Amino acid sequence: MSPVLKKPVLEKRVLKWIPLALATAVALAGCARDGYYHDRNLDYTEAAPAPPLVLPETRNTQRYRDVMPVPQAATQGTRIESAADIAPPQSLTVGSGLEPDYVERRQVGNQSWLVIAAETGAVWPQLEAFARSRQLGVQQSNANQGVIETSQATLRLQSALRAGSSEVRCEQGGQTQANCLDALEQYLGARSASASASSSWTAQRLASQQTLQIRQQDDEWQVVIPQPVDRVWAELNHYLALDFSVEGQRDLLDTSAENYEFLVEYMTESERGRNPLQIVFSPDVRRMSQEIRLALQPNGDQTILRAINASERRLSADDQRELLERVSGYLR
Repeated sequence: MSPVLKKPVLEKRVLKWIPLALATAVALAGCARDGYYHDRNLDYTEAAPAPPLVLPETRNTQRYRDVMPVPQAATQGTRIESAADIAPPQSLTVGSGLEPDYVERRQVGNQSWLVIAAETGAVWPQLEAFARSRQLGVQQSNANQGVIETSQATLRLQSALRAGSSEVRCEQGGQTQANCLDALEQYLGARSASASASSSWTAQRLASQQTLQIRQQDDEWQVVIPQPVDRVWAELNHYLALDFSVEGQRDLLDTSAENYEFLVEYMTESERGRNPLQIVFSPDVRRMSQEIRLALQPNGDQTILRAINASERRLSADDQRELLERVSGYLR
C-alpha cells in the first residue's frame, strides 16, 4: 500500500518543476521556420524597388545639377578595345610614412611654386575664388589649360608629380611673383583638403606609359621619371630633408641644385637584417651605414635617378634597388 503524500509535500514537488517548464517554453518560443531563429536575409529577397523620384515639370532646372558628374564617353578619347590595367589605390602617406601638408612650397633657384594635396579639380575653384577675392582683374580664364590671366600675374595649375596632388604657380613674364605666391599660399592654407571638387576642370593625368619605371641597365638599377629634372629635384629635396634625418640609419649630408645631386648616409636593408652570427664572422663587428650619391640626370622631358656608391663598402644591386624604391616612393 503506497504512502499517502501530505498536501505540503505535494505542493513543493509541483513548484519545483515550474522553473524548468518556463525555461523550456522560452527556449521553444525562439523556434521558427528555417531553423531556430528567423533568417531576416530572406526578407530582402522579396523587397521591391521604390519608384524613382520625379520632380515637377515646373521646376527651375538651373537650380539642380549632378553632385558628382561623370564625363561623357566622347570626352575620354578613343574607344577602349581591351580591358584596362587597374592600378592599386595610392597610399595616403608618402614614401616611408610621411604625410604631406595640404599646402607646401617647392623651390629651385629663383623659381617657386606650391604643391597642393588635392586633385586639380578641387584646386581650380579655389584659384577662381582667390582671383575674385583679391580683385586681381581677371583678363582670361581657361579651365582646360589651367590658366587664369590677370592684370597683376598669371596663375597656372597642373598635376603634381604625386598622384592626387596639384602644382600652382604665380608668375609674370616667366618669373615667380613672390607677393602673389605668399598670398596664395596663405589663402589655400586656410582651405581644407575636402574643398568642393565640382567644376568644369578636366584633371590632367599621366598616361599609363608615363608612370615611374624602375629598370636595370647591366648591373645598375635606375628609375625613369617622366618629368623635367627641376621638378623632380625640388620634390626629392623636400622629402629627403624630412625623411633622411635619422642619424646612423639615414641622413641627408649635402645637396647640389647645380648638379642635381644628393649625398646621403644610408644603412641598407641587407645591413640592417644581419643577424648576430653574421656580424661575428664578418670584418665589421657592428651594423654600419655608407655614403651614397643620388644623382638626377636630365634626359629630355624625362629624368633618370641613380644611386652611386660613394664609400668603400660594397653596394649590391639589391641594395641599390631597395634605396631607389624608397626614394622614388616620394613621387608616387
